[in-house]
Amino acid sequence: MVRDRSRLGEEKISALLREFAVPSIVAMIVNSLYNMVDQFFIGRSVGELGNAATNIQFPLSTACIAIALLCGIGGASAFNIAMGNSRFVKEEVEHAADFMGNAVTMMVSMGTLLLLITQLFLRPLLLAFGSPENVLGYAMTYTRIVSLGFPFLIMSSGGGSLIRADGRPKATMACNLTGALINTVLDAVFVMGFHWGMAGAAWATVIGQVIAGGLIIYYLRHAKTVTLQKKNFLPKAENIQRIASLGAAQCFNQIAMMIVQIVMNNSLKYYGARSSYGESIPIAVAGIISKVNMIYMAFVIGLSQGMQPIVSYNYGSRQYQRVKKAYFMTLLLGLGVSVIFFLLFQFQPQTIISIFGDGSSEYVNFAVRYFRIYLLMTFANFVQPISSNAYTAMGKPVKGMILSLTRQIIFLLPLLLLLPLFWGIDGILYAGPIADAMAVIACAVMSAFEFSKPQYKRPQEAE
Repeated sequence: MVRDRSRLGEEKISALLREFAVPSIVAMIVNSLYNMVDQFFIGRSVGELGNAATNIQFPLSTACIAIALLCGIGGASAFNIAMGNSRFVKEEVEHAADFMGNAVTMMVSMGTLLLLITQLFLRPLLLAFGSPENVLGYAMTYTRIVSLGFPFLIMSSGGGSLIRADGRPKATMACNLTGALINTVLDAVFVMGFHWGMAGAAWATVIGQVIAGGLIIYYLRHAKTVTLQKKNFLPKAENIQRIASLGAAQCFNQIAMMIVQIVMNNSLKYYGARSSYGESIPIAVAGIISKVNMIYMAFVIGLSQGMQPIVSYNYGSRQYQRVKKAYFMTLLLGLGVSVIFFLLFQFQPQTIISIFGDGSSEYVNFAVRYFRIYLLMTFANFVQPISSNAYTAMGKPVKGMILSLTRQIIFLLPLLLLLPLFWGIDGILYAGPIADAMAVIACAVMSAFEFSKPQYKRPQEAE
C-alpha cells in the first residue's frame, strides 16, 4: 500500500525545507541534549573528573550514531530514491518497503553487538580511549550502564530518519523530544535528588533512550506511505549492500570523529601532563566543548537531513533543477546559523562554560582558549556535512564518503599528530580550524564540479 508522495516533486522547495528541516533540527538538538544534560548535572554534582569521564565514554556514543546513520540515512535515501523511481517503475514501491524493513533489522542487530562488546571489554576500551587513572572509575560506572541503552539510542536516531523519509518529520521530533524530557527530569531526580552521581545520570539516559526507541518502533509499525510486513524485515544481501553504500558517507564521518576523539583524548592527556593544566583539565574541557559544538552541528545536520528526502525524491524522479535549488537553499540557511554560533563561541565562551559548573582558573582559561581557537572556523563549518549528505541523497555514496572524510581523517588527524610536536598542547587547538578551512575548500571544488553538469543548467521549473 502506498500513498501519494508526488508533492516532494511539486511543492515549493522553501516550504518543503521548512516542513522537513525544522522537526529534524529539533530532533537533532534533542539527541544532543542527552549528553549535554548529563554533562550539566555531573559537572555540578561530581565535578571536573565526572565531566572528563563522560568525554572518555563519548567515542562509544559516537559509534552508536555511526551505526544509526549507516542504517537510517542509508535506508531513508534508498527508500526515497525508490519512491521517486516509482513514478516510472511501480514495483519500486515494494522495494522501498524492503529498504525500510532491512534498515530496522540492521540497527537492532548492530546495536546489540556493540552492547555486548562494550560489556565484555569495558576497561581496556576506556583505557584505549585515553582515560587517566583518576577518571577511570567514574568512566566505568557511567559506561557500563549507558551501554545498556545502545540499541535504543541507535533506533531512536536511525529510525527517526526512516520516519522522516516516510513523510512524518514531526513524529521523529516527538519521539526524541519525549526521550530527552524524561532524561532531563530523571537526571534531576537521580543525580541532584537521590545523589546517585554518575550512575544516576547513566540510568536517566538509558530510560529516556528506551522510551524514545519504543516510540520509534511504534511509528514504523504504522508507516504512512507503505505497509511494512514481516517479509520486509528479512535481511537480503542486495538491500543491505544498497543501504550500507548510501549510509557509508555519514557513518564513516562518525567513525572518523570517533578515531579523532580517541587520538585527541590521548594527545590531551599526554601534552596536558607536560603543561600547567595537567592530564584531566584538557580532557574535561574538550568533553564540554565537543558537546556544546554538538548543539551547533544539530542545526546543520538537521538542515541536511531535512534536505535529504527532497533531494533523493527529485533526483530519483530526474528533476535536477529542484535538486540544485534544494542544495543551495540549504547552504544559505546553514550560513546564517553558523555565523550566529561563531559569534557566540568567540564572544561568550566563559558564559557557556559556567553553565557546566565551576572550576579552577587553569580550567576556565584553557576552556576559553579552546573555544576561540579550535572553533574559529565555525562560520564555514556547515559546508562539509551538507555537501556530503547531498551526494548521499543523490545516490552517489563514494563522493559523499570522500567529502565526509575530508575534515576528520584526511586533514584533522594528521594535524593532530604533527602540530603538537612543535607547539605542544596549542598544536591540538590550532589543528581544528586549519582542518576546517581545508575541508571547506575541498567541498566547494567538488560541488562546483557537480552542479556545472548539463542536467543542472536547464531553466528552473515553475514552482
